[in-house]
Amino acid sequence: MGIANDLLPHILNGLALGVLFALIALGFTLIVSVMEVINLAHGSLFALGAYFAMTIINPGFDFLGSLQAPYLALPLTARYGIALLVAPVLVALVGFVLEIALRRTYGQKKEYGLLLTFGAALVIEESIRLIWGPAEQVLPTPGAVTGAFLAGGIIYSKYRIFAAAFGVFAILLVWLFLDRTPYGHIIKAGAHDSEMVRALGINLSRLQLLVFGLGAALAGLAGIVLTPIWGLRPHVGVDAVIPAFLIIVLGGIGSFWGAVIGGILVGLVVGITGAYATDWSLLSMYLLLILVVSFRARGLFGKKTVLEE
Repeated sequence: MGIANDLLPHILNGLALGVLFALIALGFTLIVSVMEVINLAHGSLFALGAYFAMTIINPGFDFLGSLQAPYLALPLTARYGIALLVAPVLVALVGFVLEIALRRTYGQKKEYGLLLTFGAALVIEESIRLIWGPAEQVLPTPGAVTGAFLAGGIIYSKYRIFAAAFGVFAILLVWLFLDRTPYGHIIKAGAHDSEMVRALGINLSRLQLLVFGLGAALAGLAGIVLTPIWGLRPHVGVDAVIPAFLIIVLGGIGSFWGAVIGGILVGLVVGITGAYATDWSLLSMYLLLILVVSFRARGLFGKKTVLEE
């Protein structure tokens, strides 16, 4: 019973982390599936979302004019909610610009897209340093989700519970959009066969712009929710892009539920390993990847993609 009680917090923390990993990976896998591009700027967009949110919550300059004072008088919860809505949209706009720049690489060798997104990642990271400074920042969170509570003799972080619940909610919204709306069906069709989508008269360029913007918005949203746990610094995106890439390979490139299940598995492995061998907690996710791809080269739910050509 004692061992179970000791292990339970690590399992719950692992599940919470896994849901957030899955949220990061979903934007990545959408772009890979439809665009056939590995977006190395995904982590920088993750960081950008958190910095945008920090500025929206506590703007350090007057950008609302006469509305600035009434806005700052709003409760932190209201400003945090506004940031959750507005910051991902701003990141999506940055994603639109990046996708337009990427268009010259379509139909070329995959290395061109990799190099362009790698360069974009460096530009975004350096822009963050210039605008917000190199020092570590704090993303304010509402008082209702800060602190801890006691349940069954175990102390739980309120924010981790909130972040996990929000992650589940966001993942379900994305699934409903992809599975229950005409636009979602078009995106899934584009992931399966982009030439067929073009033949049906659908504007493929517009579809790619939408998908890249959605993927960028999901990265920004994940950044807002996860950085209070990881900390906010210009290079925090590196901490996000590596697990995201690992998860889409683990779950299978192009698979929605593969990304979700892969994220949860990675979170659980990291959480449980941390209970017994802290130094091995991050290494454990790479060992999990090696184990899975040794038996299933395309991941848990993966199918052959253009990236294998």
